[in-house]
Amino acid sequence: QVQLVESGGGLVQAGDSLRLSCAASGRTFTNYAMGWFRQAPGKEREFVATISRNSGSTNYADSVKGRFTISRDNARNTVYLQMNSLKPEDTAVYYCATAATTGWGTPVETGEYAYWGQGTQVTVSS
Repeated sequence: QVQLVESGGGLVQAGDSLRLSCAASGRTFTNYAMGWFRQAPGKEREFVATISRNSGSTNYADSVKGRFTISRDNARNTVYLQMNSLKPEDTAVYYCATAATTGWGTPVETGEYAYWGQGTQVTVSS
């Protein structure tokens, strides 16, 4: 099994930055792609960003491209999401997740991930 713990969320002003962290344990972290998703009240969980197992590839939702950066530190079993130029529409609970299989790609669908953290709230005021 995998345990994922997100941290770094908070209340910020539009235009500010946050860095989310996700610490993983219980699985061979380096063999799996990692992803960030978010869910606003009343909406379905939405893909945000993903990074391949070797950090060679990343993929981003169009809504965050150019503003968010995903990275990972395999030595620390941690994945990060650097969020810059935050907008009110970025307000959501942010979840990190571990891919379901040991592939080399960057999956973007929720069904392609097996383990999820508890989420961390990000609120962006205007």
